[in-house]
Amino acid sequence: MPLIYKIASTELWREAESQGSFKGAPIDLADGFIHFSTGEQARETVALHFKGHDDLVIAAIDPEKLAHSLKWEPSRGGALFPHLYGALPLDAVLWVKPLPMNADGSHDFTGIDL
Repeated sequence: MPLIYKIASTELWREAESQGSFKGAPIDLADGFIHFSTGEQARETVALHFKGHDDLVIAAIDPEKLAHSLKWEPSRGGALFPHLYGALPLDAVLWVKPLPMNADGSHDFTGIDL
């Protein structure tokens, strides 16, 4: 199964690391699940929901480790998006990389293999 990705502020991610799991960003908590994107969806997700936000990270997640609570549900344009019902255990995270912002407010995915 292909990797899935979570975009979050560096501050939220550091908090998750100190707690041992990621419980979600405010939008995740409001919706009752943690929003993820596939590699094909990640750039559009960042452009739509994080434009102009600096100090972000992107985390690659092994969906096999979330099988019990990961659901694929329709969202933007009917596309299926991965949603996690529960906290994200950090042992499912393969890597975390900074997602720097360009001068125009877009984000630079250079060196990030989606």
